[in-house]
Amino acid sequence: MQLLPQRSLPLALGALVLALSVGARGGDTPDRWWAPGEGRVLPAVLDYDNANGTLRTLVVGGPLKTKGHPFFEPLGPNGRACVTCHQPADAMSLSVASAQRQWERTGGKDPLFAAIDGSNCPTLPQQKRESHSLLLERGLFRIERPWPVRSFNGKPVTPDFTIEVVRDPNGCNSGVYGPAAGRISVYRRPRPVANMKYLLAVGFPYDPKQGYALPLDPDDGKPQSGNLMADNRAGNLRLQMEDAGSSHLGMLKRLTPAQRKRLQDFELRVFTAMQVSKAGGAVDSGGAKAGPARLRDSAPGALGSIGEPVWSEFKGWESIPPEEAARLTPEQLAFRQSVARGAKVFRDKTFLITDTAGINSRIGFGNPVRNSCVFCHNMSQMGNDVAPGQVDLGTTTLPFADPWADLPLFKVTCTGRPHPHYGRVIYTYDPGFALTSGKCADVGKITLQSMRGLSARAPYFSNGLAKDLRGVVDYYERRYSIGYTEQEKQDLVNLMSVL
Repeated sequence: MQLLPQRSLPLALGALVLALSVGARGGDTPDRWWAPGEGRVLPAVLDYDNANGTLRTLVVGGPLKTKGHPFFEPLGPNGRACVTCHQPADAMSLSVASAQRQWERTGGKDPLFAAIDGSNCPTLPQQKRESHSLLLERGLFRIERPWPVRSFNGKPVTPDFTIEVVRDPNGCNSGVYGPAAGRISVYRRPRPVANMKYLLAVGFPYDPKQGYALPLDPDDGKPQSGNLMADNRAGNLRLQMEDAGSSHLGMLKRLTPAQRKRLQDFELRVFTAMQVSKAGGAVDSGGAKAGPARLRDSAPGALGSIGEPVWSEFKGWESIPPEEAARLTPEQLAFRQSVARGAKVFRDKTFLITDTAGINSRIGFGNPVRNSCVFCHNMSQMGNDVAPGQVDLGTTTLPFADPWADLPLFKVTCTGRPHPHYGRVIYTYDPGFALTSGKCADVGKITLQSMRGLSARAPYFSNGLAKDLRGVVDYYERRYSIGYTEQEKQDLVNLMSVL
């Protein structure tokens, strides 16, 4: 029998306790997937392993009996529930790995692959894997938007651009699904339903990216954060629920007030983040103060933050005391120091941000403007933007986006002022916020996401452009010619792996 080195015992015992904790699910087990209507109890603490460690989901006031709960029960004829696309193991989003696993287990019969949006187009043969390639390979769902543009309250908006379909590989921007029929189909990743108190926090009384007042919540008259949906088509939880109910769940009736209340109550009580790193150990140990419990116990403060620099919870890993270092392997020590360096690179390494609508088109910022990642990813502990409004990073728009033959390509022509960076004619895979605002200047703009739980929900960006965390760093390097060293790139990847 081989004995563990003395300094490894605390970590080994910690792993044993973790494996025995209530709700812990390791590896590829059947109960990793939460199917609609199972009636399982959602524990107050639920752990799932992934490639980089262990993700923890906390439910305030849990455990929660899911039987009869509208988040976990199928509410429409396609058999889906909210949990179908917002899985606890995937940081309340959906990973490509989970989608592929469900396809293999069910032969493509899981409600996840419902024709309406879980396939590339409802007109395709649904039994074929290739008809669901965008979901299985990029984690994308079809999002159908009205054309011409309609606001969240259904009122028509007169756009200052025209749109033409240049390429339609899936057939969902032609005929009964095309602009001529009043529809446009784009493809996007599901956003996490967790840590909501931060996403709903309003950082400014106006939109600093546009320079005008925030839209007011139609229910309570308060300013909206603008951080819920990729294109900001629904500004509060009620509107988001109703949008999801009618589109993704295929509900024939509206959610009742009682259902909406239960859904909102649940969504405000769920917190998720990485808890344990395979390479570095627990993220709330050795001077680090990360993990979902900190998210749960903290509160958004001034400007939507808690007054601390983003990712400063890893400052304790910069200089680890000798007594703590003695309990770590050299590899664990090196990893923790790498994470701390990554946080500093994230905050401090500046570069020129150019031709980015929502940043450079804003009066006062200039084009280019020199800043770091925290210029936009600035909310303490979350990494989304405390300033409401959308930004165009180029992830969906040529010439910056990768050339993808399996996505529709649109030609947008500005009929009023040209776009501030692209000119009068724009080629894009997803017009983004422009399909909500009707403004050509908003083409390609997407709402920034929280960075929590990244290890559990690959791929990344709204269209799945980056397959892994290194792909995220590489895209920013290509887009802005930042000049990261290989060490800095790895430090950033290690940082994102523990969030």
